Amino acid sequence: MAVIPEDVDPFRDVALPELEAVRSGEELDWPSIADYLRHTLPPEIDTRGSFRVLQFPNGSANLTYMIAFGTSELVFRRPPFGTLAPGAHDMGREYKVLSTLWRQFELAPRAYVFCDDHAVAGADFFVMERCRGEVVRGVIPATMRQHTNVGKRIGFALVDAMARFHRLDPSVSDLDDLGRPEGFVLRQLQGWKKRWDLVADERYAAQMAGIFDALEATMPGPQRVSLVHNDLKLDNCMFDPADPDRVVAIFDWDMTTLGDPLIDLGTLLNYWPDPDDDASVVGLAHVGMERMGLSSRREVVVRYGELSGIDVSRADWYAAFARWKTATVVQQLHHRWVVGDSTDERMATVADGIGRLIGGAEMFIAADKGN
Repeated sequence: MAVIPEDVDPFRDVALPELEAVRSGEELDWPSIADYLRHTLPPEIDTRGSFRVLQFPNGSANLTYMIAFGTSELVFRRPPFGTLAPGAHDMGREYKVLSTLWRQFELAPRAYVFCDDHAVAGADFFVMERCRGEVVRGVIPATMRQHTNVGKRIGFALVDAMARFHRLDPSVSDLDDLGRPEGFVLRQLQGWKKRWDLVADERYAAQMAGIFDALEATMPGPQRVSLVHNDLKLDNCMFDPADPDRVVAIFDWDMTTLGDPLIDLGTLLNYWPDPDDDASVVGLAHVGMERMGLSSRREVVVRYGELSGIDVSRADWYAAFARWKTATVVQQLHHRWVVGDSTDERMATVADGIGRLIGGAEMFIAADKGN
């Protein structure tokens, strides 16, 4: 949802900056935060240097900053300002996951500190390690353009990492109590319906209700319980610029739970452009992704099925759910801007694409019926 020109050449244009000055209205009490962290970060992190802050500007929900003590660079995350949807932006959950999962799964960044004292930063927050690599949005970074078939390779690297993540034993990282896998998909469906109702745009109410009814009536049963990231997509991953077949980190773990792993596959398909997509159903893939040589959605599904051993014949249902859910997320982001909880100007027009998202969800539902 970053602001990218309408006409993007993924192999010639300049990638969006990863760091910028902190946006107006999103400053925090940095002296208090620095003092708190100097007393709570583990001793192996040198906090003696001068403190500085920049912002990772390309996300659209949680506020994420690069903080540094001299040469010690870290990542600081807290929820956005204003009223939050129930269960959303859970920094405690993300800290719980990342404080232990890194030992078992090297693509999970290590979290160091969690704070629920709102006197420090105005909300719960946590601090984690800063990873190094390239994030791919609508443009292939200049450091990766020399590789052959780079688009297809980074796409398959993500699919491979997702399949490996879904094979993890949650108990190894003490995460087997992270959620309630029984009834997980139904709770997701009902929960996102409630979130839509809280911010609904009446122009789309009938179509959103119709999609919900169709999804509820045809909901598949789970085949396996695994850890579920709940927001797996290309720009939540970081790649090795020297090796496009290698993911080096996965980000945004605040919705991680136990449940049906095909929810993650559906999320990935939702954000994945396909050569056969009509303009009326294009989702929220970054402009340029459709021209970087990614594999088709069908190739993604087949590869994931082969690696995971899961029956992927109902993948379109999960993609429909993800596209419908994304329409709700987009409306939530726009509503936050409307009521003044967000100063991010991108959110003023982000809801303009809801009609296309609805069309995409209906497309996936039709495809699922045809399987």
